[in-house]
Amino acid sequence: MAPSKDRQRRLARAKFDRQQVRRAERVRRRRRIMAGAGTGLAVLLIIAGVAWVGGAFDGDETTTTEAGDICLWTPQNAQSNPDLKDVGTPPTKDLPETGTETMTISTDKGDPIVVGVDVENATCAAASFSYLAGKSFFDNTVCHEITTDGALRCGDPSGTGNGGPTYSFYDENLPAGAPEPAPSASAAPAEVTYPKGTVAMFGNPPGSNSSQFLIFFKDFTQADPRYSVVGQVTGGLSTLDKIGKIATVENSAGDKVTPKEKITIKTLTVGAAAAAAPSASAAQS
Repeated sequence: MAPSKDRQRRLARAKFDRQQVRRAERVRRRRRIMAGAGTGLAVLLIIAGVAWVGGAFDGDETTTTEAGDICLWTPQNAQSNPDLKDVGTPPTKDLPETGTETMTISTDKGDPIVVGVDVENATCAAASFSYLAGKSFFDNTVCHEITTDGALRCGDPSGTGNGGPTYSFYDENLPAGAPEPAPSASAAPAEVTYPKGTVAMFGNPPGSNSSQFLIFFKDFTQADPRYSVVGQVTGGLSTLDKIGKIATVENSAGDKVTPKEKITIKTLTVGAAAAAAPSASAAQS
């Protein structure tokens, strides 16, 4: 079964890459057309541009329904993994691709943790968070792990580390790896890969992301980065510091990563509702 799954993953990845290349080329074509449009030919050029973007002149593949796909959601089998929760899949078209969105994580440990989600560089992760938040997927779930890397691991409703929705998606914003340390003792320290406050996806296995995510409460440097960056904490760092001081105990595998205190996400919201949450909290205080 493993070789078959690997082949399916490679085929899905290749399909996704082709879609991204075609999409980028269509955008470049459209920009060139609009930049060179004369006043008298503007209407004709716009019509031609619409047809071009729609794939009318693409000769490499004949599909049209997938021409506008932005994200590829890979199905996961809930029958083989009972910890998965079926809430459908996000849309694949007409997704935001620029700017940032506000994600607000309200826990039982203090002020809400506010995150600026990088929509431009983590488009599919942003779309997934927005979709799952709209389904109340994260509400009343437990952050089941404080990793040895210095991060809080959340986003699994089952609390087992194996849960998530019935889809996954690929990495899209991996940071550059830390260079090998120079032999000279005077060499500058390696650049931090995941600065404190970084929010990143946790793929299990790596590169297969779903709903689980990490919030780093201290700097972490990794030679071979495995976590795709989603955004940065912009508020609630005091809550994150408090969580980082919680003691841990061994889990069933013998790793000392299980929080000694229960850490609960009461609500996780994205967008306009999220932006209003901090002020509401402030009003209560």
